[in-house]
Amino acid sequence: MASPLSLRLLPLLLAGGLSACVSVGPDYRAPAVAVPAAWQAPSPDASASPQSLANWWEQLADPQLSALVADALAANPDLDAARAALRAARASRDAAAAQRAPSVSAGGGVTRSTALGGERTLYDAGFDAAWELDVFGGLRRAVEAADADRAAALADLRATRVSLVAEVALNYIDLRAAQMRLAIARANLASQTETLQITQWRSQAGLASALDVEQARSNRESTRAQIPTLDTGRAAAEHRLAVLAGRAPGSLHDVLAVADGARGGLLPRLPAGVAVSIPAEALRQRPDITAAERRLAAATARVGQAEAARYPSFSLSGSIGLQALGLSTFTGGGQVARSLAASVSGPVFDAGRLRAQVEVQDALREQQLAAYRKAVLGALEDVQNALVALSDTRLREQALADAADAARNAALYARHRYASGLIDFQTVLSTERSLLTIEDNLASAEAARLTALVQLYKALGGGWSPGDGTATPAPESTP
Repeated sequence: MASPLSLRLLPLLLAGGLSACVSVGPDYRAPAVAVPAAWQAPSPDASASPQSLANWWEQLADPQLSALVADALAANPDLDAARAALRAARASRDAAAAQRAPSVSAGGGVTRSTALGGERTLYDAGFDAAWELDVFGGLRRAVEAADADRAAALADLRATRVSLVAEVALNYIDLRAAQMRLAIARANLASQTETLQITQWRSQAGLASALDVEQARSNRESTRAQIPTLDTGRAAAEHRLAVLAGRAPGSLHDVLAVADGARGGLLPRLPAGVAVSIPAEALRQRPDITAAERRLAAATARVGQAEAARYPSFSLSGSIGLQALGLSTFTGGGQVARSLAASVSGPVFDAGRLRAQVEVQDALREQQLAAYRKAVLGALEDVQNALVALSDTRLREQALADAADAARNAALYARHRYASGLIDFQTVLSTERSLLTIEDNLASAEAARLTALVQLYKALGGGWSPGDGTATPAPESTP
């Protein structure tokens, strides 16, 4: 039976715990960060819709790239790890919420004792219940922190998706660029081999010197020496794509191979327009910014959780059970045993340990605030850099395309005029070297422009949408 004192305290505890509950510590408010109204860097044509950011790679009109992205989203290990982290965060939130509810346990036992009167067996079974009253909001702050951690894990999953899609696209561009540069080098190698043969024939006829022959051979072998390096880059990009798609390196060789001599049409097509949102909208789209903000919210809640630990804790406990001397009388003639207790406990002296814990959590909150501000500034920097790169690479590509046309014509004229004996061999060498350099730079410029576009999509937070299957329930209210 409960003591008279505990029975008198019970209404007071219930009244205090249920009507006068407060949440100590700071209440979270999202920090205000100064964001410019518009981008300073030149923006491309924004004719595309903002919704196009979700599956931006489809705008590149490359079925092979789209297939690789789909494979990566389905089987990438980093994405699987992020999904597992989200499941763990959701389970941790449920565990934190469960601490606010009463706990009930059941038990039973048999006790055999021997006294002067003989042997006696006692059977007992019952239920025990305990409930901690969250008077100062420590448990509520724990749920708030767990809610924020869950939201941060969801944002991390989306950020992993954004980075994964961008990495697939970047490596695909590197692969196609390497294949184009290989084709250019091999075409120039064939042309330089033909020039060497012409030079050898002219030397045999006494119209060219041995020096011209050796210079032609040196020019050809220099070009040949570039091919293994370019092939190494091609293989590395190919192997990386296989790993990103959750496959063994080398498994995509046949799928990604191109015909010998293929140069045109290897790179994805540039879209007609890019949806470039204003800075504030870009920040809301970026999942890494959301993750940083949610971690700040979690750290703020944990300050209140640590502060609540400095205050007294109130709890209720009780039990009810049956006791009997035999199984036959257990249900019919057993004795009912009941108890009800209320308790309060609080720190008296801890040498400043609890206060130090509050200071620790407050410092961690400041750390997360700094991380959030850094993430915002970094995101703005990423977009500005990508916009500048996209504009500059377009200008460079146009200039190199004109230079490549002129270099091809100059090399053709030089070979014809040399075969006719109208110019010296040094002019031929100069035009061939210039052609190889300009064509190689043009291929690199085309790839660089696409790379800048992918970096812009990534900087804008493209690659996920609210309906991508990673939605999480809204946080529960905590009165």
